[in-house]
Amino acid sequence: MNVALAILWKDLVSEWRSRDRVMAMLVFSILVAVVFYFALPMLRPEELSALAPGLLWTAYLFSALLGLNRSFALELENDALAGLALAPGNRGWIFLGKAAANWVLISIVQILTAGVFALFYGIDLVPALPGLATVVGLGTVGICAAGTLLAPMAVRTGFREVLLPVLLLPALFPILAGAVEGSGAAVAGRPIPFAALQLLLVTDGIYLIVAFLGFDYVLDE
Repeated sequence: MNVALAILWKDLVSEWRSRDRVMAMLVFSILVAVVFYFALPMLRPEELSALAPGLLWTAYLFSALLGLNRSFALELENDALAGLALAPGNRGWIFLGKAAANWVLISIVQILTAGVFALFYGIDLVPALPGLATVVGLGTVGICAAGTLLAPMAVRTGFREVLLPVLLLPALFPILAGAVEGSGAAVAGRPIPFAALQLLLVTDGIYLIVAFLGFDYVLDE
């Protein structure tokens, strides 16, 4: 546990000093919102509300990929990735520390991105905040669990910018299915379907357990 907390603190302090990863993700999300704004025809408010969850998760997903690609970039310098592997205790705690840091940083970008989407498309997300926050938080747990497991594999290759999305996107299909369905219900003012929450919780649990147990072998490779 101390290893996880130390890595979480290290990643958050490093990002606070540079802010390069959060700014890159935020700028990318805003650009996605701008592209959709000009690409979509003039729609009625109810039509925009129906499209909002899919548009929002498109921005969330691709900005998260950008951040996850950078999550192990610093560890490549001076062979710090090997230093992480030498940390005492179960290496699964290293995974939890990195995944928690990724979740915090991606969540900050998601909050700001939701505000940008609400401003651009004139959608009032305030009534939907409790349900939307629950769904987005659970979906982000799954994205961070799978992404933190696969990122150290991809970062050691010469095609890491391409390899991580190729590996990660198929694993995120159940996460996206539950997240978009739950977000759509929250934005529309309906109760979140239990099936969507169940899918997110089960998938998150599977990914967290597999990643915690398998991170030892990932660092060895």
